[in-house]
Amino acid sequence: MASIDFSSEIKNLRFTYASIAQVSDIDALKKSIAELSEEAGAPSLWDDPEKAQKITSQLSHRQSELERLTQTEESINDLEAMVELAEEEDEADLLAEAEEDLKVIAKKLAELEVVTLLSGEYDQREAVVTIRSGAGGVDAADFAEMLQRMYLRWAESHGFTTQILDTSFAEEAGIKSTTFEVQAPYAYGRLSIEAGTHRLVRISPFNSQGKRMTSFAAVEVIPLIEQTEFIDIPDTEIKVDVFRSSGPGGQSVNTTDSAVRLTHIPTGIVVSMQNEKSQIQNRAAALRVLQSRLLLLKKEQEDAKKKELAGDVKASWGDQMRSYVLNPYQMVKDLRTNHEEGNPSAVFDGKIDDFIDAGIRWRASMRNEKE
Repeated sequence: MASIDFSSEIKNLRFTYASIAQVSDIDALKKSIAELSEEAGAPSLWDDPEKAQKITSQLSHRQSELERLTQTEESINDLEAMVELAEEEDEADLLAEAEEDLKVIAKKLAELEVVTLLSGEYDQREAVVTIRSGAGGVDAADFAEMLQRMYLRWAESHGFTTQILDTSFAEEAGIKSTTFEVQAPYAYGRLSIEAGTHRLVRISPFNSQGKRMTSFAAVEVIPLIEQTEFIDIPDTEIKVDVFRSSGPGGQSVNTTDSAVRLTHIPTGIVVSMQNEKSQIQNRAAALRVLQSRLLLLKKEQEDAKKKELAGDVKASWGDQMRSYVLNPYQMVKDLRTNHEEGNPSAVFDGKIDDFIDAGIRWRASMRNEKE
């Protein structure tokens, strides 16, 4: 006899899937795939390598999204057929297998459902992530590098393309700061929940006395602007400095002034780029990131004005949004959602989807409370 009511559970799965499919707009997704496929098949596609890469990347991700949706629906159909057969033949082993499949499908639906909550103005964009070491000296610089690896491994596990734009190395170990792109649809919507101050508690590997140290790192996430958008930045508002790229040593140190630092005089925003080989390429990349930051700043100012007019003076959550504790116990805990994991090594290896999903749900609930 079945330990669960499969009929009711499958009905719930179908209801959840129908809601997800409606929000995902499968017809529009198929239309987008057809249009991108036509562009990808054009003989002149690779005349512009950057545009070609963007088109093929968008096509791949949209095809994957459609495949996940269709496979999930097929899995529900297969589950229903399996249950019917098991109940007809009174196969207890087959029912046990169906129960496991039910759990897997429910988890996949929960993951798909999170994407439907990404309805912000820029949530569908690619992301530019900047990590800066904070208080804590060399431990903070090492922590910043650990976070960089964590996000790069997370992106790699999802098949997302990343590009490191700039890295400033610390003298003893770790990094002072790093900036990289995550080139995937909804990268900004997902990673924007990671923005804030991260805190690490551990026995310092850099302290000869083996003391427990607390260090901090700041994570900034901004959406990458589209090529069709344009933010006019007069030349008179930009200070341009060129310098030699820096690295940990050896061949990675350039012998020419190819690195570029742009300072937006009115806001004080500074963007440095040294990943590309030429000064022209670095300047173009720096300008793109500067435009993205100004775009987000403009939106933040508009939102702040709206709050001021509405009389909303409530503060949002504080700077410290997540703690990574390695000593005296092992725990990673998000202070907004209260989601926690007892395996920091896995988290630092990129297994942060549960934190991201919990954060997205928390953010959606906060928005609903304000409406």
